[in-house]
Amino acid sequence: MLSGSNGKLLVYASRFASPTKRLKPINLAVEKIAKLLKADVQLVTFRKKFTPIYVYYKDGDDNAVPIYCNNGEQLDSQTIYSTLRNMIFVLSFHPKHSGLKQIRKEIMPFS
Repeated sequence: MLSGSNGKLLVYASRFASPTKRLKPINLAVEKIAKLLKADVQLVTFRKKFTPIYVYYKDGDDNAVPIYCNNGEQLDSQTIYSTLRNMIFVLSFHPKHSGLKQIRKEIMPFS
């Protein structure tokens, strides 16, 4: 788990999700964006079998915001990281997530 002050990234997956094929690239991308954000990462697994893997951003006591969903696609970690970075960039404009505004230049999708 990475420790930081800019919220938390939550990864929700079935306990039965393939740890190497689907979960690994998502976790790599999440860890990379969390490092950039200085945010925590938490993996939440469920006993129920389901295909999607979800990533949420949570800051403080606010509700978690969904920022990524993988429905079984085999994507590389760089593609997932780009998607996460784009979503965090968009969130940085929301008043509830003003902490992200401070690092907007680092997360700009065009850099």
